[in-house]
Amino acid sequence: MDSEKLGWLRRLTSRLAPAGAGGAVAVRPRLAPAFTADFSSPTQWVAGRSWAYPDGGPTNPGDNKLDHLVDDPAYSRSGVFRAKRRPDGNWNTGLLTTEGSDEGFMVRTGDILEARVRLPVETGAWPAIWTWRDGGQEIDVFEYHPDNPDLLELSNHVRQAHRYHRDPSVRPGAWVDLKVEFGRRSVVWWVNGARVFADRAGVGRSWRAYLIVNLSVCAGRYHPAPRPGVTEMEYEVSRLSVYRP
Repeated sequence: MDSEKLGWLRRLTSRLAPAGAGGAVAVRPRLAPAFTADFSSPTQWVAGRSWAYPDGGPTNPGDNKLDHLVDDPAYSRSGVFRAKRRPDGNWNTGLLTTEGSDEGFMVRTGDILEARVRLPVETGAWPAIWTWRDGGQEIDVFEYHPDNPDLLELSNHVRQAHRYHRDPSVRPGAWVDLKVEFGRRSVVWWVNGARVFADRAGVGRSWRAYLIVNLSVCAGRYHPAPRPGVTEMEYEVSRLSVYRP
C-alpha cells in the first residue's frame, strides 16, 4: 500500500470506535462550548437580580422562599453560592442570571449543558440551576433539598414533565456531575454519567431562555426551614458549560 492510501486509512480509522462484532461506529467529536461560566465576570452575569417578581424583588415570600437577593460578590461571584441569616428572618443569598447581562446569553433548543456541583448539607438549603424567560420557559437542570438526601428534582415546566431521581451517589456534601440536553422532542438528563430521565416532551423548535444559578432558602411550607442555630449555608458550582451542535 502506498503512503497516500496508508495515510487516508489511518485518518479514517482514527475517527472510528469499535462497536462489537458488528463493526464500527463513528465517534462524534467533542463540541466546542458556546458558553463557559465565569462566575467572577460582571458582564456575563447579573448578580442579585430579581428576575420574576412584579415589584422587582429582592424577596419572594410567595414562593416559599426566605431569600433576600444581594449584589455582594461574596455571595456568588466565586462560584460558591452562599446564604446568611438576617436579623429580620430572611436570608441574604446569592443569585446569578444571564438575563440583563452584557452578553445576554440564552440556552436554546438542541443545546447541551454540563455542570459539576457540590450539594449543600444544611437543612433548608435549596440550590438550583435553571432557565427562565418572560415569566416562564423554565427547565430545572436540578433542584435539591438536604431533607431528601438522595433525591434530585429534574423538571421541564415548559411542557410539564418531571422526575424525582433517587441515587445513592447523591447526598449532602457530595459532588455531582449533571448533563442536560434540551431536545425539541425530549429533554434528557444524565447524573454522574448515567442517563436517568428522558421526558419525551421536549422544549419545541424555537425555545430559548436565560440561565440562572442560585441558592434559595426554604420557608418551611414544602421543605423544612433552616434550624434555629444555623446562620450560614453554601453550595458550589465548579464548572458550567453549554455546548451547541
